[in-house]
Amino acid sequence: MTPDAPTPILELRDAVKSYGAVRALRRGTIALRPGEVRALVGENGAGKSTLVKLLAGVIRRDGGEMLVDGEVVDFHAPPDARAAGIAVIYQEPTLFPDLSVAENVVMGRHPLKGGRRIDRTAMHEEVQGLLDRLGVRLDAERPVRGLSIADQQIVEIAKALSFDARVLIMDEPTAALSGPEVERLFGVVGALRDRGAAILFISHRLEEVFAICSTVTVMRDGEVVHDADTADLTTDELVRRMVGRELTALFPKLDSEPGPTVLRVERLTREGVFTDVSFEVRAGEIVALAGLVGAGRSEVARAIFGIDKPDGGTVDVAGERLAPGRPLAAMRAGIGFVPEDRRQQGLVMDHSIQRNVTLTRLKALARFGLLRTPSERSLAAEWSKRLQLKYHRLDDPVGFLSGGNQQKVVLAKWLATHPKVLMVDEPTRGIDVGTKAEVHRLLSELAQKGLAVLMVSSELPEVLGMADRVLVMHEGRITAELSREEADEESVMRAATGQLELAA
Repeated sequence: MTPDAPTPILELRDAVKSYGAVRALRRGTIALRPGEVRALVGENGAGKSTLVKLLAGVIRRDGGEMLVDGEVVDFHAPPDARAAGIAVIYQEPTLFPDLSVAENVVMGRHPLKGGRRIDRTAMHEEVQGLLDRLGVRLDAERPVRGLSIADQQIVEIAKALSFDARVLIMDEPTAALSGPEVERLFGVVGALRDRGAAILFISHRLEEVFAICSTVTVMRDGEVVHDADTADLTTDELVRRMVGRELTALFPKLDSEPGPTVLRVERLTREGVFTDVSFEVRAGEIVALAGLVGAGRSEVARAIFGIDKPDGGTVDVAGERLAPGRPLAAMRAGIGFVPEDRRQQGLVMDHSIQRNVTLTRLKALARFGLLRTPSERSLAAEWSKRLQLKYHRLDDPVGFLSGGNQQKVVLAKWLATHPKVLMVDEPTRGIDVGTKAEVHRLLSELAQKGLAVLMVSSELPEVLGMADRVLVMHEGRITAELSREEADEESVMRAATGQLELAA
């Protein structure tokens, strides 16, 4: 710390935290100063979540010390952290959907009038004032149900300001946001910084780290291994410090020779969602569905797999016509589908790693209606090894794994079916840069071996780095089909915003 640097609002020094024999945090040291946006980066399992839980009072440290305004403190529970002015805004907001924005913001601290009745006028004025300070157009009276994730995060920020939070910890706040929503959030973060708040910004999107953060703390294997100004680092240097090795390529795309058409979609339509969608994917090819949030990409994938029944159009796999609205028929025809929300739609969080890997193969593993445990364990162990899964025991709940390893379990579940077509929706959302490279390597190797891959992605670098062809959607229609050579940021964004129409 330089001599003229302000005293940190919140500081952690050499914090230690263990869970049994597992040392989750070895040397947790971080300082958050007024008017600073600091990034916290590292691979999944690096110790970021443990450090954040210590700062938020969710868990207690085994060693080291914590200071607020230079004074040693000891948080026993989250209310202690809130009383010290520390607020955590998680990736998925935790709000009451049937209550209004104002009621959520002042929950537990409602302004009262005579007879201990809630003063709704005062509540509305107070919360509307907070929203106006944040520079967002949001009605304090409207119900939370129906708000976008971006607006829900604004409500969480207003809640933090309502109890005079001086430190905001933002955990993957942009993971589910579109480009314009990210820009608006960055505007709010900048306003909070200018008012003297200290902000800890956790993100796997390194371009955002350099765009919004002035300083960065890097964690690896439970330790803080680097602390610097972002201006003093390049992206490659930051990645190297995160993973502890040279990352030869984030997009290790292998050359492959496309074979015959495996997936053919013709004039697929779902009223009000997408219209007249036609394309094909060949063996050995990675085709990306690109576009802005709300363009209909995920909905097309869901309709192909039969989760949502289309109103018109056809889907053929290796020449076989699929019955619409029947996922089991899609699976039998050879389609695997890795959904966008792995926790809600891809995994059974309370079940073991082993059971999640084998969910799609239970019938094949059973004999006379009874599941053979040795066969199940053998299959799970095989795919865990092939995907380089990091785990303690296969019997552990899948919820114990990091986000990147959970994504590998979902991939393993479908690859175990030996599909002809693999559809992956946002395959690397919320996972660290090292695991991203591993997932990209796996998809590329699978395509080289003849698998047809349909990839839905909101990350333009991923689309350009991995796809053999790019299909761009805008408002439910395909507006461009670009070869790998034709696709660049400008052409994809022009098509995604409706400025480039597909030739007739």
